[in-house]
Amino acid sequence: MAKRSFITGVNGQDGAYLAQLLLKNGHSVVGAVRNVPTANLGRLQELGIAADVEVVDFELQEFGNALRVIERARVDEVYNLAGQSYVGPSFDKPVHTGQVNAIGVTAILEAIRTLGASIRFYQASTSELFGKALETPQTERTPFYPRSPYAAAKAYAQWITVNYRESYGMHAVCGILFNHESPLRAQGFVTRKITLGLAQIRHKKLDVLELGNLDARRDWGFAGDYVDGMCRMLQHEPATDYVLATGETRSIRDFVVETGRHLGFDLVWQGTGIDERGIDRASGRTIVKVNPQFFRPAEVDIVCGDASKARRELGWQPHTSFSEMVRLMVEADDRRVREGRLLF
Repeated sequence: MAKRSFITGVNGQDGAYLAQLLLKNGHSVVGAVRNVPTANLGRLQELGIAADVEVVDFELQEFGNALRVIERARVDEVYNLAGQSYVGPSFDKPVHTGQVNAIGVTAILEAIRTLGASIRFYQASTSELFGKALETPQTERTPFYPRSPYAAAKAYAQWITVNYRESYGMHAVCGILFNHESPLRAQGFVTRKITLGLAQIRHKKLDVLELGNLDARRDWGFAGDYVDGMCRMLQHEPATDYVLATGETRSIRDFVVETGRHLGFDLVWQGTGIDERGIDRASGRTIVKVNPQFFRPAEVDIVCGDASKARRELGWQPHTSFSEMVRLMVEADDRRVREGRLLF
């Protein structure tokens, strides 16, 4: 009998790619969103799978709702990908972030425990846990040093998942995923802000792209590769946690340059700090500026993951190069700008 998989946040980037993969693998997929009538299912539609996902109303912070919905769905596995997804805004909404990203995870785990079912559970963890990293590269054994309310809430979610696994024998795992992007990324993330912004500049819809810390370095992979890792984790015995990463880092500035290259911009940089500007060599026009408003109160300067454990035990590896990932994002946003159809 085909497995039934339950995905919270199915209308997000990872949820959509995961649903697509699970459907391809023969699973039936129940997708949980808040307020079904108004939910944006654009990503599922973009992948052509909206009609294949059974969408249900789900409130992450409400234990009773979580219990009833999961019980009615009669699923074999739960992937918790929902939450408050932005690091920057978490400084302005620390209580909400904690309620959703920490207590909400506990509600799902407690619902599964109460049902007494052999439901497997996947928790979407994050490289932001490492924050002010105590070693590089970071592995599953690297101590956490969260540098934002978002990361602190995710640290609670990580440890409560481990606690339920060890206390109740639940098959519960955490995927500590480093940054992963795609054409389905939301506009609030800096990578999508870059690809969309430079596409808008190319088509004369925007004058200047304003960014924060250009020196921040991240380990970027492709979301489609990372959801494959999620699936592998949840099927693996015994249940344990894994880092997924490429092991390579690039700066925000590097991402801008690569995006510009795909759009026909040859960027050169002048100035330093908040006075730094990205100038298109051909036209001499400033198209990138630094805006101090976008700096975080506590910055994470560099994260770089070591996915050796996942490679060794799961046979997982990323297949999409950095340049190819950026190209896919650029082509999608260039098309959307031309068509006047800015989704997500």
